[in-house]
Amino acid sequence: MSQETELATFGGGCFWCVEAALKELDGVESVTSGYAGGDTDDPTYREVCSGTTGHAEVVQVAYDPAVIAYEELLEVFFAVHDPTQLNRQGPDVGSQYRSIVLTHDDDQRRLAEAYVETLDEEYDDSVVTEIEPLETFYEAEEYHQDYFEKNPDDAYCTFHARPKVEKVREKFAERVKQRA
Repeated sequence: MSQETELATFGGGCFWCVEAALKELDGVESVTSGYAGGDTDDPTYREVCSGTTGHAEVVQVAYDPAVIAYEELLEVFFAVHDPTQLNRQGPDVGSQYRSIVLTHDDDQRRLAEAYVETLDEEYDDSVVTEIEPLETFYEAEEYHQDYFEKNPDDAYCTFHARPKVEKVREKFAERVKQRA
């Protein structure tokens, strides 16, 4: 990571989907799947899936703010999940799939709160996204990292991650990394 790199942490359902979508963006240096927002130290995927740790599946985004602003990351994050669904996204149900923005500083908190307030006016249902300061991020097991990239034909990826990636490529084409 360069000295200019900043971090953002988001949860909006399965981390495979959010990771795949955000990796498309120019200025995003890396996206790491993990767990945050709970009470158990160094939880495993199985523990998080049990719903007893309090953690959410999240992604931590390392990005260059000279190329992409935090507000732009928020815009894409909220475009690829439904922030009005409490503790679920698509087929994934449980508090580990909740919509959450874990902030790294007061500026991120203010920007996220303002963005959610604007979104609340756009939706018929209330936005249920939690905004909390990030305490600890636990990196998920290796097989979860770059899951969509490694398993593009996996049924879950085909039906849930791919549409999010395609949405980013279409709706945010000017922000997508150029492919060689």
